[in-house]
Amino acid sequence: MSMPEAPEMLGTGPGWAALFWEAFIRSKNAMVLLDEDRRHVAVNGAFLSLSGYQRGEIIGRPVYDHVAGGPLVTEREWRSLLGREHFTGTADIVCADGRKLTVEFAGHPEVVTGRKLVLFVAIRAARAGRQHHDPTPPRSDCVALSKREVEVVRLLALGFSGPEVAQELHLAHNTVRTHVRNAMAKVGARSRAQLVARTMGEGMHWSAEE
Repeated sequence: MSMPEAPEMLGTGPGWAALFWEAFIRSKNAMVLLDEDRRHVAVNGAFLSLSGYQRGEIIGRPVYDHVAGGPLVTEREWRSLLGREHFTGTADIVCADGRKLTVEFAGHPEVVTGRKLVLFVAIRAARAGRQHHDPTPPRSDCVALSKREVEVVRLLALGFSGPEVAQELHLAHNTVRTHVRNAMAKVGARSRAQLVARTMGEGMHWSAEE
């Protein structure tokens, strides 16, 4: 599968935008970027593999066109979510072949640029089930990640499993778990999906504390 070009608003030069786009494209986790009208701006290969759609069938179309039962939230509720730092939930998505999958997602508004974009990261997918939303407000007292925590989260964003992260960084798996727990506590995440979405949305904390 050929790699998509980065949308113009994301930029491709050195710095955060380039790092974000690299993680977005290469990640084994399904990811999409939506605009403030809930239309697809970009999707990565993992999402296309999960859903079975072609890129041209997705870009520019509302995300709720592929959600069983239509929009998960009203327009008013969506505008409210855009004002939050992050949010989580589940959605039953309809795949290209008609299958329905329940996908756990984490959303993070205002990604990369001043334009109101929302990054959605999906890590878990299973047969369709009940939908729910996480009403818990995000923390606003996030602490910068350590250099090692940054390395761990960066690999998680690329879709590495815990054992794969351990192998890549030459660490014990339990040590990786500890770094993940600590990183989740620092950013106020309640799942790995939320950890990835929030840290990517906030610059991946690649300017981490030394």
